[in-house]
Amino acid sequence: MSPSKGARAAGAAVALAAAVSVSACGSSGMGSGSPGDARSQDASTSGQADRSAASPTTSPSPTRSYPLSTAPRGIPSVRKHEAARGPGWRPASNSGVVIAKGSEGLADEGKLLAKELKIGYRGAVAAGPGDVELALKSGSGSAESYTLTTSGGRVRITGPDQAGVFYGTRTLKQSIRADGVMPEGVVQDSPARPQRGLNLDIARKYYSPGWIEARMREMADLKLNMLGLHFSDDQGFRIESTTHPEIVSAQHLSKADVKKILELGDQLHITVVPEIDSPGHLGAVLRAHPSLQLRNVNGVATKGAIDISQPAAAKLVDELDREFAQLFHGPYWNLGADEYQALVVANPEASFPKLAKLAVQKYGPNAKVQDLTTAWTNDRAAALAPYKKKFKVWNDGLFRGGVVKADPALEVQYWTGREIGARPPVEYLNEGRKVVNFNDEYLYYVLGQPNNFIYPTGKRIYEEWTPLVLRGTTPVPERYSKQIQGGLFAVWGDFPNAQTQDQVANGIRLPLAATAQKLWNPAKPTLSWSEFQSLAVKVTSAG
Repeated sequence: MSPSKGARAAGAAVALAAAVSVSACGSSGMGSGSPGDARSQDASTSGQADRSAASPTTSPSPTRSYPLSTAPRGIPSVRKHEAARGPGWRPASNSGVVIAKGSEGLADEGKLLAKELKIGYRGAVAAGPGDVELALKSGSGSAESYTLTTSGGRVRITGPDQAGVFYGTRTLKQSIRADGVMPEGVVQDSPARPQRGLNLDIARKYYSPGWIEARMREMADLKLNMLGLHFSDDQGFRIESTTHPEIVSAQHLSKADVKKILELGDQLHITVVPEIDSPGHLGAVLRAHPSLQLRNVNGVATKGAIDISQPAAAKLVDELDREFAQLFHGPYWNLGADEYQALVVANPEASFPKLAKLAVQKYGPNAKVQDLTTAWTNDRAAALAPYKKKFKVWNDGLFRGGVVKADPALEVQYWTGREIGARPPVEYLNEGRKVVNFNDEYLYYVLGQPNNFIYPTGKRIYEEWTPLVLRGTTPVPERYSKQIQGGLFAVWGDFPNAQTQDQVANGIRLPLAATAQKLWNPAKPTLSWSEFQSLAVKVTSAG
């Protein structure tokens, strides 16, 4: 790419002003430009030497010619970089982070960056030589977009919102980690998908608050913005409850722990999405409320399933939902709705006549157990209406046909085509629904590797998967792309003792990095998998 007029002018100014030869810090770590650039520089130097020898009375004028910069290296890779000639930027003893006038809301981002780069934080003062300036600047880009300009020995990061500026600081941090330098030029960057993240099952396996916070810091560096917390399941209920303390597992997060996690999320621009799954996966709740356990026609208890024909069941779940809707202040709420065991048998109406009878009473002669279940999910969303949440459900919680229709605003988290009655992704897309990719073929890390699951390394995500690949290995047509909001890499604790916390952290690091790459930058990656792995070691390490 040819440099802009401004870049050429800047390069000429550097060359004219240089009194002595200086070490180029712009492209040495990133590759020194094309061979042609290097040959031109060598030829220029050789020509100057020959002319000096022929005309000994002429005073030499030392100059420095920089090759065109290359894009900064990081994960995810930046989407657009305008190359320029110049030394780039390195943190130095005189460097500091400053905040532009009128952008004082970026103080937290500035302090964090200064700490990470081990330079000073000077606050809302004019930028000086060697400084990094952060600024809010209105524009047409999304809230997560940013522009990073490296020129004249300074860095300036601007964006329409704090989130975008923050992601610009992640690019700078990673480039310094990878190569010790932020290359000269202009980065213009924004995510391809609005939802990018990690979904963590803390119900089956307890994770310490510090461990969760460490994962959030890694997520932030990868520009991931969503953390799902599945904290209620058959094996445990893992957050302190004041409305129903009897259901809480011995090992759990206190509400104070959760508040710290949410505060960190605010600082790192990560939205935390809570999930109390119902009407299935409620085993931990039902151990304290056995009278609400669903039983089949033979009186046999159905694992994890609450009896949705009982008014007390709705009252219990709504009390829990309301309690935690006040704790989790983010815009999203996951209702779950998957794997209700009354619907995985061959004939739900014959196996659960009590549910079938109530369905007919409430919704007419053609209503079935699935209609009663759909109504349950709609009612749980309605009960949380005062909290103005956007609701998510798993794909197998929304059924084909039926008398009762699921709320059209429910966002689908598509994870599987393996379940009984599983519908292909295009059915939800044709209904106009927004869909988030949880494809269990690529994005599931299931402890113990049951049911033919294998711990993903990230290689297949990096080389094969795209957000359009919602089920199996086949993408949906491109025309549905705008409805696909993004994706989350999911950790499930089916066999919680199969790995320690540290093993899980190490196991998911590369898959999470690969997921981040594919959700941010839609272009085919230019690095090989081995090169990507090597880069990830540099830019995703702790610190």
